Amino acid sequence: MKRLSLKDVAKMAGVAPSTVSFVLNGKARQMRISDELAEKVMAVVKKTGYQPHSVAVNLRTGQSKTLGLIVESISGSFFAALARVIETEADRFGYNIVYCSTENNAQKGSDLIRMLSRQQVDGYLITPAAGMEKDIQQLLAHKRPVVLMDSYFPGLSVPYVLIDNLGGVKQGMEHLLDKGYKKIGFVTVDMELVQVMDRLQGYKETLRDHGISVKNKQILKLAYNSPREESILSIQQFIQENKGMDAIFFSTNYLGILGLESIAGLGLKIPDDVAMICFDDHDIFRLYPPGITVVQQPIEEIAKTAIGLLMNQLDKSQRYTRKNQVQVPGKFIKRGSA
Repeated sequence: MKRLSLKDVAKMAGVAPSTVSFVLNGKARQMRISDELAEKVMAVVKKTGYQPHSVAVNLRTGQSKTLGLIVESISGSFFAALARVIETEADRFGYNIVYCSTENNAQKGSDLIRMLSRQQVDGYLITPAAGMEKDIQQLLAHKRPVVLMDSYFPGLSVPYVLIDNLGGVKQGMEHLLDKGYKKIGFVTVDMELVQVMDRLQGYKETLRDHGISVKNKQILKLAYNSPREESILSIQQFIQENKGMDAIFFSTNYLGILGLESIAGLGLKIPDDVAMICFDDHDIFRLYPPGITVVQQPIEEIAKTAIGLLMNQLDKSQRYTRKNQVQVPGKFIKRGSA
C-alpha cells in the first residue's frame, strides 16, 4: 500500500501542499490561513490518518525531536526508574526517547551510539560503560549534545549528573560505626568505573577517619557478569572467612539482594548475627523483614537535572552559565537491618 504523501492530503483538501505544511506546523495564523481552511485540512488529516514522514521533517527542521537514552541495563530497577522519569520529562519538552542498554559492554555501547546517530537523534543521555571514553569524545568533537548519568570520565569535559557516591557511603559507614559496629565488610563489583571506585573510597576513608585499619580480607569484589549461584557462594565464603564480621555494606542493590540470599542460606539473622546496609534502594529492601537500611539514589532529581542539562545544549539561543557537572546528595533511610 502506497504511503500517503503531503501532496495527496493537499489534493484531497483542495489546497496547496505548503498550506498543509503550515497547518501541521502550527503556523496557520502566522501565514494568514483562515480557521475554516485549517479545520478543513485537519479533518482530512484525521480521516486519512496521515503522518508526516520523519526523515522529511528532520530535513526541514534539522531536528528529529528524539533523544537517545543508553543505560547499563534495562532490567535494573535503578535504570528502569531513571528511564521512566526521563521519558516523562522529555515528553514535556516535546521529545521522544529511544531506549537501549549496554549491559556494561563498551563495544555494545559504541554500536548503540552509531545506531542512534544513523537515526539522527538530537541528543544523548548515557550511563557509560568503562571503555566508552573515545565514543563520548567523538560525540563532543562532532558537537553532539550529550549528558552522562550515574558515572563520568574524569579526563573528559562533558556535562554529567550523578549521586555523591563517596559522601553517600560515608554517611552509611558513620551510622554503622555510631551503632558500635567495628568489623565492617564491603561487597562491591570489580569494575573500573568512577562511581564504583568512589563508593569503595568512601568505605576506606571512613574507617581510616576512625582509626580503623583497612583490611583487604574484608573487601569482596565480584565480577559484574558472575552467575548468581557463584556470587552467592562467594559472599557466603566471604562471611565464613571473616569470623566476627558484624556488618556488611553492599555497594549496589543487586549485590544487596544476593547478600540477603547468602545470609539466609547460612542460617544467619539480620541484624542479630550481621547488620547490613545497601547503596541504592529496592522494593525488596522495604519488604524484607526487618527492612534494609539504604542510601537511596535521588532518581527524580538525577533525571530532571540530566534533561535540563541536555535541553540547554539543544536550545542554541541560551548560554549555559550554571554548573553543568552535578553531584546530588543521596538520602539515608534507616530501617531495621542496621
